[in-house]
Amino acid sequence: MPKNDRAGRHVPSSSAAHGTKGDAPSLISLLAHTRRLVDLLPPLHQHALSVTGGSRSLLFEHNPRNGAMQATSGFGVDELPTEPWVPAPDEAAIVSGAFARGESVTVTDLPRRMPDLASRLKTPAALLLPLGPAAEPVGVVAVGLSLPPPASRLEDVAPVADAFLAAIELTRLRQRDQLQHDLRLLLDEFSQSLAATLQLTTGLDIFCHGANRLLGADRTSVWIHDRRARQLLLRASSDPEYLVGSAQIPADDTVSPAALAMRRTRAEILTPDPGASVERSATSTVMVPLRGTRRALGTVMFEGVRVEPGGALDLLDRADELARQLSNAVENLSLLEEVMRSRRELEDTFDSIAHLVAVFDRLGRIVHVNRAFASRVGRTREQLIERPLVEFIGPELTVWLNQLAEDPGRGTPRLPAVREIFDSRLDAPFIVTVTDLLNPEHERVGGVIVARDLTPQTRLEAEREELRQRLTQSEKLAALGQFVAGIAHELNNPLQGVLGHLELLRVTGAFPKQLRREIQTIYREADRAAKIVRNLLVFAGSRRLTRRAVSLNAVLQKVVALRAASCRAAGIEVVRHYDEKLPRVQGDPLLLHQVFLNVVMNAEHAIGVTGNGGRIELTTHAEPSRRMIVAAVRDTGSGFAPDVLSRIFEPFYTTKEVGKGTGLGLAIAYGIVQDHGGQIVAANHPDGGAVLSVELPIASTSQTSETGR
Repeated sequence: MPKNDRAGRHVPSSSAAHGTKGDAPSLISLLAHTRRLVDLLPPLHQHALSVTGGSRSLLFEHNPRNGAMQATSGFGVDELPTEPWVPAPDEAAIVSGAFARGESVTVTDLPRRMPDLASRLKTPAALLLPLGPAAEPVGVVAVGLSLPPPASRLEDVAPVADAFLAAIELTRLRQRDQLQHDLRLLLDEFSQSLAATLQLTTGLDIFCHGANRLLGADRTSVWIHDRRARQLLLRASSDPEYLVGSAQIPADDTVSPAALAMRRTRAEILTPDPGASVERSATSTVMVPLRGTRRALGTVMFEGVRVEPGGALDLLDRADELARQLSNAVENLSLLEEVMRSRRELEDTFDSIAHLVAVFDRLGRIVHVNRAFASRVGRTREQLIERPLVEFIGPELTVWLNQLAEDPGRGTPRLPAVREIFDSRLDAPFIVTVTDLLNPEHERVGGVIVARDLTPQTRLEAEREELRQRLTQSEKLAALGQFVAGIAHELNNPLQGVLGHLELLRVTGAFPKQLRREIQTIYREADRAAKIVRNLLVFAGSRRLTRRAVSLNAVLQKVVALRAASCRAAGIEVVRHYDEKLPRVQGDPLLLHQVFLNVVMNAEHAIGVTGNGGRIELTTHAEPSRRMIVAAVRDTGSGFAPDVLSRIFEPFYTTKEVGKGTGLGLAIAYGIVQDHGGQIVAANHPDGGAVLSVELPIASTSQTSETGR
């Protein structure tokens, strides 16, 4: 009767189909020159039937993943069973016995003893030929018999099993070699892409297209596990449209195949949906976990894979090998990315240090510097590397570093050395800390210098000192104001009585005429005393502020007009530099008028001391960033002596002659400006003379509009 191979093709008779001992060279030649297993198996089946006298045969290959037996080829059967053969306990015992003894087993009464195998062979008896050792079974050749073979035939059975085993192992080796070759080509292309771009996504795209060819899939997709987000992210696919939307899946999803596969250990074939179309049911989805040495990396999904009968094991092995190679590449690149990210974080941290940091070797050459050091010396980091550190620091710091280098304890770690130094090259005072640079063996191989610029600290201390002085001045004025207020009130009442009676005497003339001059002198001095009392009351803050929007330019103009005659008489030129767009301030115009009147009169006196005339400059401008208006009055006098400058705003302190000044003018101005939320500052001008600057806050828009109503 005609025989068919597993593809249903007619197999003609050949010398190989008639098994005798003399057929061995033909089998060896067949194994040596036939490349495909599909071409090897039909002659081997024919040879097995010829030797055993059987009518049909099936080759079952052992699946080490689940222990099942899958029919991969047959001869003389109507069709090749697609369902795996999972021997029942009794059947498994017979198969295990054959492997344990390493020889064939004849099973009579096959339908009773091995019903599952009998349903496949449809014969009353069978001869089981174990392939491989019991520890690593490769498969079983089952030959269907009508009658048990005679003992003489069984002597030639062992070479038949060896021929099947050799054919399978040889084919697997050839397939593995071809797979490794194809994998090498794919991974070389993948690695070249990674080396050129260091971008995982670009390399994965190449991998997906190459893997499609190797497994004959319709679509290959790679999902990468994001540990922080606990999600699977679709990073690459051979189908660009599949990437639209950048799909993501929760890592603990219990439905998604990609999430389920990540928790597996090996590749698996996803069973087709029973309701799928005929075209889709003819293909399968292979899901493969990507596993690193420490953790799960993700999943590779091969969709639309056509699984040939008996080819599932080879397909899964190919998928596992692809995933293993990809896992190595992904893990290596992930480690590289982690190293690069850590390096960037260290670089960012190093550059974020505001102090000057330089690392140098034993020869004093710069190894590394941070951005602050490079900016201070005006060079790029590339220009500084391998240059001597002493080229960029001052002599005092150089001498100290040389002293530290000559320490007899060289080669052993030392405590950090700290010193305050003014560096002429870096043009600032620094607190310098020098620490040993140690290698992994804790040997000194260089040093690290950290220089903290003290300029901001010095400036801060100066500002604190200024604030302290201003606070002291305010405390003095507050305490003195309370004292003066009480005295002024007590003096004001009797002085007003004296002035009233003197005015009555002057009007009525009720005194001897020869006393008229003395009466005038008494009245003038009493009136002067009354003015001093009024100034004391202003200084003590007894007058309440009447706040409204005030133009400082207008206030200064009134002061200049009031003092114009006196300035002309003293040969003083008044120069005005007003900002025409100066915003208004919120304050009391009368008290502000008194402030600038006192300041201008002080400038007049300073110029009058020289006796040669001079110039008074009045300047106004706004500083929007500080929300302040600055009005400065500069004179061309001799300026303030250092001891005078520190006491200029103290009450009753004056440089005028006795009887010509009370020492309250600038003290009163200081108090009024403080009440307005501003400050007054006295200084010597670089070009000579003195300058008093009054700073007042700009009135808000709402305050200005309310005043306008």
